[in-house]
Amino acid sequence: CGGTKQSPINVDTAQAIFSPDLRPIQLSGYSLPANELLKLKNNGHTVVLDLPSSLALAGGYAQQYRAAQLHLHWGSPSGPGSEHTVNGRRFAAEIHVVHYNTKYDSFTEAMVHPDGLAVLGAFLEVGHGENQYYHEILKHLDEIQEVGQETLVPGFNIAGLLPANLKFYFHYNGSLTTPPCFQTVKWTIFNQTMLLSHHQMSMLVSTLRSPDDELLQNNYRPVQNLHGRRVLASFQTTPPVKHTPG
Repeated sequence: CGGTKQSPINVDTAQAIFSPDLRPIQLSGYSLPANELLKLKNNGHTVVLDLPSSLALAGGYAQQYRAAQLHLHWGSPSGPGSEHTVNGRRFAAEIHVVHYNTKYDSFTEAMVHPDGLAVLGAFLEVGHGENQYYHEILKHLDEIQEVGQETLVPGFNIAGLLPANLKFYFHYNGSLTTPPCFQTVKWTIFNQTMLLSHHQMSMLVSTLRSPDDELLQNNYRPVQNLHGRRVLASFQTTPPVKHTPG
């Protein structure tokens, strides 16, 4: 997993370049009926929810991408576990919604091409009150505690797992954060965080087991060197400099 375009990274907001060309991300088909069952699995590294290809990115990207899966990264009761950091700050957890370019026949085919993948990332933090959308996933974690176990989850509004405001985000070219670490991901990291209750966050960090039959915790990769890559922002991250006389 060497390479000069690896993920995750630390987003330095002072270095991010404002790009007015970055349009709001638009989601299509993200609200699923309860009778559409989705596979939820403990793959030994994380919890993965398979997504139907009817979910797509309708705006914000120049090309068409459809969803493949989403998964989470988290820490432990003693510390945060987001993959990306902002100005050196790590958040409690992070969600990744993985999409592949529709010009390829499958996720597997797409993931080796430079324009193959688009991942939406959002940070999770502890706030007040239960998050009803995350509850749809978290309430099933005890059914998939062991590696390889899977269960079926009724469809729900997947968009609820992401911020309401999809206008403000950072964008850069990077990689998958687990082997084979292909450098084929166009990353979107939203500026608005998602709030889970304290109980929900502890369910996330203390339920699943790893291949060594220990609690699956701290399943994030350390931040990688930018190697000169530019991080774009869809919004002004630094206040305009005001020149005072003298």
